[in-house]
Amino acid sequence: MDFLDAYHLWADAHAFFDSALVPSSAHISDPLAAQADAWDKRLAEQTPNGRLLRQNALFDALSGKGKLHLLHVTHALEEISRQGVLYPSGGCLVGSIYCAPLTETGQGFRMHNLASYVLTKEAPTFLAKLGVTDRIPTPLIFQIDPPPQAYQGLAGVDYLRLGLIHLRIYSHLEYLLSKTERHHLRETVVSRVKNSAAFLATAASVAHQGTRVAPELFFRQLDETIPRLPILGYLYFEAVAEYLMLHSTSRHTQRLAELGELNNWLYKEMLFASFPAMAGKFDLAKFRPRPEQLATLLHQVDPTIDADHASTYLVERISYLVAARLLALGEAPDGWHRTRWEFDDLATPLGPLLGHLIHRELRTFGRYPDFYFYFDQYKALQAWNYWNHMDIVAPFNGTMPKGEIGINPAYPNLDYRVWRAEQDDAGRLHPTEQLSLTIAPRLVDIKYTLMRNNQWAPPAPSAV
Repeated sequence: MDFLDAYHLWADAHAFFDSALVPSSAHISDPLAAQADAWDKRLAEQTPNGRLLRQNALFDALSGKGKLHLLHVTHALEEISRQGVLYPSGGCLVGSIYCAPLTETGQGFRMHNLASYVLTKEAPTFLAKLGVTDRIPTPLIFQIDPPPQAYQGLAGVDYLRLGLIHLRIYSHLEYLLSKTERHHLRETVVSRVKNSAAFLATAASVAHQGTRVAPELFFRQLDETIPRLPILGYLYFEAVAEYLMLHSTSRHTQRLAELGELNNWLYKEMLFASFPAMAGKFDLAKFRPRPEQLATLLHQVDPTIDADHASTYLVERISYLVAARLLALGEAPDGWHRTRWEFDDLATPLGPLLGHLIHRELRTFGRYPDFYFYFDQYKALQAWNYWNHMDIVAPFNGTMPKGEIGINPAYPNLDYRVWRAEQDDAGRLHPTEQLSLTIAPRLVDIKYTLMRNNQWAPPAPSAV
């Protein structure tokens, strides 16, 4: 398994949520293919902002033939300048330099609303929580000159689809762990799945059979299961963020829609209102709004949201994502009472889920600072191989066209320039100093603390 033939890994703008560069038979054999098509249509055609899934400022920037201007935010400019090197980090964009689009105007560069939130609200909050007073978030403007042979389509990566990749990487690198550690890891993962069988069965039943489940019961089950299956926190968050961006009809959302942008402020405000300590960290495994507070939280973020409709939608959407992203080929788990609870037996029907759990579990192993880097670096190498094979300069986050876009650090002879920038009173950015920086195809070593990292932690999952 590699990034080129992974099941349903890479998103494509023409069938945004479920297309992939795989043989067509893989999609045909998927028992959730009909549901996937139905969700594509529902999201794009039956929501107030659905048109932005295929026509938006992010895609316009990526598919244009001119220069690409991107914003990257750092809190360590002095260290970056001293080293002269900018390293990518892991996360939802795998192994790229985390950025957001900029639009060139006659009065400077206008920031995408995601970029403005990161620069003006999230990054300062993150530094304040750390008690850092000698550093400030600094905007860097990247100008990318795509070569003539660069991929003209739109290629994204959906980190929720990476489960099988994580599982295969572990099978290649498990020799780094001792026999005792491997046994402990397998036993822990199997135990987590076994003790979560009730929720998995409920979600699969909703997705495959259309079973009706009361939202109160569903969210109570989900809340109880997230600590055992942390990936569910990520699924939950992405589903809520998706709902808010697609269904909001507020004036702010409408103004951004006119610019071709989904409103990222909605899910940011929702996240930090319920989990203020998450600013700058985005450990979505801890995303667990109390079931009885979900409706109030949604209304606080955006009064135009119908909380009852949102609850019904989220039951269906989360159930679909569980079945489509965590179970092999969308296979419905059947006969849990007959399941043989052994790692090797679960690896086929529940391979994606096991992969996500292993990837997460490795972060807490005693020797994690020494070995975890190699697992993420291995994944990044596969991504860079795929991106270079396809001549992809700037992959984007394929869960939704939020505005999250990366720079491929391994692209051969990448033509780019970078400037330090300053913001004017109107919120526009202006380049003030060209910097001599090299983008290096090597992940930041996780052993170093955030304050020693060369870039501000991206507002996206840094690991699943």
